[in-house]
Parts: sequence; C-alpha cells; structure tokens
Amino acid sequence: MAHRLAVLVDYAEEGWTSMDLCAEMFIRHLDGQGVVRPVRVSPAFRRRAQRLPVPRGRGALYNADRLINRFWDYPRVARGLRDEFDFFHVCDHSYSQLVHVLPPERAGVYCHDLDAFRCLLDPARDPRPRWFRALARRILTGMQKAGVVFHNTAAVGQQIVRSELVPSDRLIYAPLGVAPEFAPFPSQPAVEVRWLAGLAGRPWVAHVGSCVPRKRIDVLLDVAAAVRAKVPDLRLVKVGGVWTADHRERIARLGLAGAITQVGGLARSELAEVYRRAAVVLVPSEAEGFGLPVIEALACGAAVVASDIPALREAGGPAAAYAPVGDVGAWADAVAKVLTDPAAAPPRAGRLAWAARFSWAAHAETIARAYHRLLLGFVSDGPHRPCGSPS
Repeated sequence: MAHRLAVLVDYAEEGWTSMDLCAEMFIRHLDGQGVVRPVRVSPAFRRRAQRLPVPRGRGALYNADRLINRFWDYPRVARGLRDEFDFFHVCDHSYSQLVHVLPPERAGVYCHDLDAFRCLLDPARDPRPRWFRALARRILTGMQKAGVVFHNTAAVGQQIVRSELVPSDRLIYAPLGVAPEFAPFPSQPAVEVRWLAGLAGRPWVAHVGSCVPRKRIDVLLDVAAAVRAKVPDLRLVKVGGVWTADHRERIARLGLAGAITQVGGLARSELAEVYRRAAVVLVPSEAEGFGLPVIEALACGAAVVASDIPALREAGGPAAAYAPVGDVGAWADAVAKVLTDPAAAPPRAGRLAWAARFSWAAHAETIARAYHRLLLGFVSDGPHRPCGSPS
C-alpha cells in the first residue's frame, strides 16, 4: 500500500522558477512508483494589501501579501491536512514555518541553501530588522523540527552540520536532476526563438538566474565589458532577474546598454535553446546551494565557466571551468580563452557524460526511501556519497 505524501509547494505567484521546477520534477518522478503517492498542495494566493487604493509602493504591498499568505494562510491550510496524509514534504526550506503546524516526526524539508538564514548565522554581513529576523527564526526552527532534512550538495550538508542547525543523522543527500528538455539536441524540432535570430553570427555569452546580491551580477557585467575589449562584438544574454539601480548605473558606465539582451519567462524548451547556442554560460555567484544552470547547460553541451566554490564544483565537476569569486581579470581571461579557442573548455563529450549523472528519478527515489525509513523509525543509513564521487 502506497503511503500518502502531501507535497507542499511554493506559491506560483512568487515566481521562483527553480523551486517550481524541483516540485514538478519530484512529483512527476515519484508518481507511479507505488511506495509513496504524492499529492500536490498549492493553496490559492490571496491578495489583500494589493487591493488597497495606493498609487505607489505596489512592491511593498505585494511583499505584505507574501508574508500574510506564507505565515497565516498557508499554515491554516496545512493544519487542516494533518490527518489526511502519512507524510508531508516541504519542497522549499523557506516555507519551513509550515512544519510548526504539522506532525514534525512525519514531515521533511528540502534545504536548497542557507541564504534564508544568513541574517541569523552571519548578522554582521546581513543586518536585518528585528521583525525580519523573527520570521527567519520561525522558518529555521520549523526546519529544525522536521523528522528529515534533505540537501542538494555535500557543501550544504556540511554547512548545516557546522552551523549546528540539524543533526547529521537527520540529513539526507538528494541531488537535483536535469529536466528532459535540457539535452544536446531537442527531442522535437528546435524551438524558434525569434530574438535569438538577431544574435546569429555574433559571439555571445549567457547568464541564467536572478539578480540577488549573491549572484554577483556586478562581476558578470564587469567581465562582459572586459571581454568585449578583446572580442568587440560580444553580447551578453541575461535570462531572468530584474536589474537594480546599481546594475543599471553600471551598465551605462561600462557602455553595455547596446550589448545586452535581457529576457524572462522562457519555457524550458526555449531556455534549452539558449544553452545550446551560447558560446559560454557564466555562473559568477559567490554562494549557491547547488547551481541548476550549471548542470542544465552541461546537459545541453554548453561550455560553462563558474565560480570556484564548493557547491558549483560539485555541480560542474571536471566538466566546467572555474574562476575565483569576484576576480574580474581571471574571469575575463577564462571566458576569452574559451571564446577564442573552444577546445580550451572541457571536452563536450565529458560535459554530457557528467550531466547525465544527475537524475530527477534518482532524486525522487532517494526521498521516497527516506520517508519509508521514517515510517520504520529511523532515517540515516550511513554516509551519503556526493553524486559523481568514487564508489
């Protein structure tokens, strides 16, 4: 008999594409396995503050609605599910406040990174008002109550243990996977992405992700400008994110306004075309939990240059090239080298082989097994070897 698993997903209105993908792939690959029967839980997002007749500050009203929905509405829905399911899976650790209203011994949380808790773990680097820290504490203590906590890289697991957030015997290593759209050749006729046609014949590099500080968009822009000194017709394709005022000022100062194409809302098939056609995919983040763009790009056969940090090293392995965080000169040299000599990047066959190690089916199976063990009264079955490490 299959155990009933409530899969608590993010509000779609928040637009966290990577979190939505993780939930979708988890449910898709778990459904039909027979051991655990997943049911997607996604409450309606209620707009209250945004209905107020306020001409300005709509962003603040949206954020107010986010807080009310996350900390009031969603917990009320989750509380009503306590007796309907055998287990509860919180797909995004920043929703861990839900564990407070669930049977914690039957709840699990997937921890993607520790960014949500930075104001508590390193307040000097991330100073926040008292109310913000209180909400972060509510989220963190929810995760700490959970019967099992999943993590995507050994680096994140080590951070959790070093910070003494969750005992190691409640941690399960469950790396992410690659969606089927991300492949060296499209399974169906190639998607016609019209704006890409305007880049034909020009070298261009790509960045996929948000513009939050840890993504180091400042480095991305500086590197693009530095490489253009060597490759004058280079363009940058920025997928996702919203420029900050500082980013816009930097773009103007560096003379990049006419050299950047920014797009959002791409379907996975369109994003795969971006990866396949890019000369290089750049991931200059100073902190990541995993780095989905790294394995997605590699799965499409793209050359990748990433920051030399543990999580991205795990994701890219020997298939990516690396540069020190924030070192614009080293980054510019690494990118220019691949642009002028594509053979300088790790071999394409190696990129594809490395990306093939990451499987959503294995991800779902690992989590399903953990819930089955939780039913039997224990979680950990010994050390969990990072994906791609020697057996």
